Amino acid sequence: MINDIVSDMLTKIRNANLAKHHIVQVPSTKINNSIVKVLHQEGFIYQYEEIQKNPRKYIIISLKYKGKDKKRIITELKRVSRPGLKVYANKREIPRILGGIGIAIISTSQGVMTDKEARQSGIGGEVLCYIW
Repeated sequence: MINDIVSDMLTKIRNANLAKHHIVQVPSTKINNSIVKVLHQEGFIYQYEEIQKNPRKYIIISLKYKGKDKKRIITELKRVSRPGLKVYANKREIPRILGGIGIAIISTSQGVMTDKEARQSGIGGEVLCYIW
């Protein structure tokens, strides 16, 4: 039994990225789908697809690399909020990651979004992870 689904997904992506695998399979949940959608919109992953393997659903993520020598697009994934310690930020406290190079993924009342989108919307929420 996995207690922290988001940490499990981020660890699988991190490990596959370090091993330079092209695809990784993670369990499909609402929060995982939302995070993967944000990663795709921000250009950190190539594409993703949800598949059904009875009785469970999975997300197949295609990782993105640069050039022939496969330089990684994702250099670091860091989980911020966890089940034992939730980290919240209001609209004034939303962190900037590496001066805007990276992103913070935030779970807000209007859904999961990047730090930039949350600042533009003027809302805060739970800081899920940092990616750069």
